[in-house]
This record gives sequence, structure tokens and C-alpha cells, in this order.
Amino acid sequence: MTPAELALLAILAVVVASFLTRLNVGILAVALAWPIAIYAAGWKTDELMRVFPSSLFITLLGVTLLFGMAQANGTIGALTQRMLTLTAGRAGLLPLVFFVLACAISTFGPGAIATLALLAPLAMAAGAKAGVPALLTALMIGNGANAGNLSPLSAVGVIVSSAMEKAGLVGYEWNVWAANFVAHALAGALAWSLFGGPRLLRESHTIALDPPTAFTRAHKLTLVVGTVWILSVVLFKANLGFAAFAAAAVLVLARTGEDAAMLKEVPWSVLVMVCGVSVLIGVLEGTGGMELFTDLLARVATPASVNGVIAFITGTISTYSSTSGVVYPTFLPTVQGLVDRIGGGSALEVALSINVGAGLVDVSPLSTLGAMCIAALPAGQEPAKLFRSLLLWGISMTLVGAVFCQLFIGFFVW
Repeated sequence: MTPAELALLAILAVVVASFLTRLNVGILAVALAWPIAIYAAGWKTDELMRVFPSSLFITLLGVTLLFGMAQANGTIGALTQRMLTLTAGRAGLLPLVFFVLACAISTFGPGAIATLALLAPLAMAAGAKAGVPALLTALMIGNGANAGNLSPLSAVGVIVSSAMEKAGLVGYEWNVWAANFVAHALAGALAWSLFGGPRLLRESHTIALDPPTAFTRAHKLTLVVGTVWILSVVLFKANLGFAAFAAAAVLVLARTGEDAAMLKEVPWSVLVMVCGVSVLIGVLEGTGGMELFTDLLARVATPASVNGVIAFITGTISTYSSTSGVVYPTFLPTVQGLVDRIGGGSALEVALSINVGAGLVDVSPLSTLGAMCIAALPAGQEPAKLFRSLLLWGISMTLVGAVFCQLFIGFFVW
């Protein structure tokens, strides 16, 4: 068996392991990459070291450190409370505010998982108190968080940009965000329409909200530093990761919080997963396994159907697997090779279809987002019922994502 075939089997093993085990598949990916590269392909250790995604690691760590401080010192929590006051206690507005709030938080750095970790307990409790169906609350915060998940400022957006660069797709960060946002906004609107949104507006009653926490010196300084960080990246093209390290250092030195608390908020397991899988992807590319992989994908797609097919395939895998840790790093680097092999299509459209198809299913209870919503259910609610409903929704989104990408993804290519 050739090194390329071994690397492809290793990727398959990682995907299957992500379905069936609780093992962090980044560990498994590195463990498999090492013997394939060194003993099967004859690489030197230094060659294998060079495929470690150091740039991606620095960027992810910097961004998560900065927002770890904002979460640890209570700044994000204080902002969330103030956003909820915009409803003026009207229960019918809560689902819409949940979506906007989750999208805003996710867009500006933490990504969907960190956003749900903060928002799910608050939203599920407030929704239950206001009479909002648990399914509607879960879908609005889940789709809202995912709608902002692929912004150029978020940790997951960085993962996607890095993976797309391997396929030669550079400078399309806002195309990625727009396609993902519109798809999840439509999914949120569908959920709102189907699961009680219009009724809640018609029958809206007033609920008592807890008074917002006063902004402290630490909160104000965190907001100022965060704003400067965003402006430096957007206006002056500062490196996202290094600028985030600098911003986090300023916040620590200004004593807005403890660095130990900030470090606890960093999702180390996600960093291990993403970087570990990226190492195996590097071995796959270096041994010629990527060509084998794109050949297999090309057999089930044509230039006319590739967008819908790839969205369905990645959506199905993402239902059970890690979207940011496995699906995006595995599939996005293949898009140019896939287009070449099927003899047509747009590499950018295929990449956007992967992003949308994989992301739309992420409110499944088998994903982290859906699981956090279930875990945040207040007493008296039915976890088993919400599990079944979210599972059916997630599965249905594989088809919705495929149809959306097949018909509309071309509108996001400019």
C-alpha cells in the first residue's frame, strides 16, 4: 500500500473515530501522521514538523486568549444582559433578540461554541420563563451563533480561511461570512415561523428581566481594547493573532482580570483537534493522498451538481463529526482538485457549499451546540423531547443545505 493510500485511510479512520469515540481526534491524527510520514514515505522528522500549522495555532490561541479574558472578567456577560433589555420585557421579541445577540457575539471573535457556552444557560432559562418553546430558543441561539461563526474575526473563520488558502482561495473572507450568514438567517426565520414565533408576537406579554450589571472599569477597558483590536485588523491589516496577543497582554497588565482565568477559557481541546488534523492533512497532501481523495469525490459529482452534492456530503458527516476540527480542514483544501477532476464548476462556490452545508446541521444534539442547549434546559423541561426535535432538524438541514447551495450559492461569488 502506498503512502498516499495509507494517509487517505488515516483520514477515514479519524472521521470514523470522531463519530464513534470521545477521543480528541487531533491526538489520533498526529499519531497516524507520524509513522506514515517517517516510515512509509521516508520523510525526515524536520519535514513532518514543517506541516504543523504554526500560523493557524498562533491566530487561534491569540483570539481565544483575548476573548477568554473578556469572558472571564464578565464583559461579555454584561453586554449580553444589556442586549436583553432591548426587548423591554416583551416575550415575543426574545427569539429575535436571541438570534441577533448570538450572531453579534460570535462574529466578533469567540465563535459559535464559546457563544453558546455563555448564552445557552441564560437564553434557555429566559425563554422558558417567557413561554418560548425550548426548540425555538435552541434553534434561534444555535443558528444565530453559527450565522456569525465564519467571520474573519472569529476563531472558526480563521480555520476556514487557512484551509481555503491551501486550495488557492485567498481574500474571500467576507464572501464566506455572507453565504454562511444568509443561510443561517433563513434557517432561523424558518424555525421562527414553524415553531411559534408569530404566535408569540401576537400574544406577547411582559416578563421581568434582571437589571443589568453596571459596567466596571475592567469592562470598559476591555471594550476599548477590543475595539482597537478590531480596527487594527480591519483598517490597518494587522495580523489577527499577534494583535490579539498584544491586546490580551494589555488587559492583563491593566489588571482587568487574572491571566490564569483567561487561560482557563482557552478551548485547548479544539486547538489540539484542529492542529492535529491539519498535520495529517499536510501528510496527505505531501504524499499525494489529496489527489486520491479528490478522485473519489469526483466520482459522485458533476459540474452541474457539485455544489449540492458536496453540501450534502459534508452536512451528513458534520451531523456526527466536528465541523471545525474535521470537516473544514479535510474538505476545503480539496476544492480546486475536485473542480479540475470533474471538468468544471467554481472552486469558490464549492468551498462556500462546504462551509454552508457543514454548518447548517450544527444544531444537532450530536454536535456541541445542540448538546449545550439540552444541558442548559431548566428544571421541568423535557430533554428527551428536545433531543429528538433537534436531531430531526439537524438531519433535515442536510437536504436544506444541499438545495440552498445548489440553487443560490452562486450569488455569493463576487
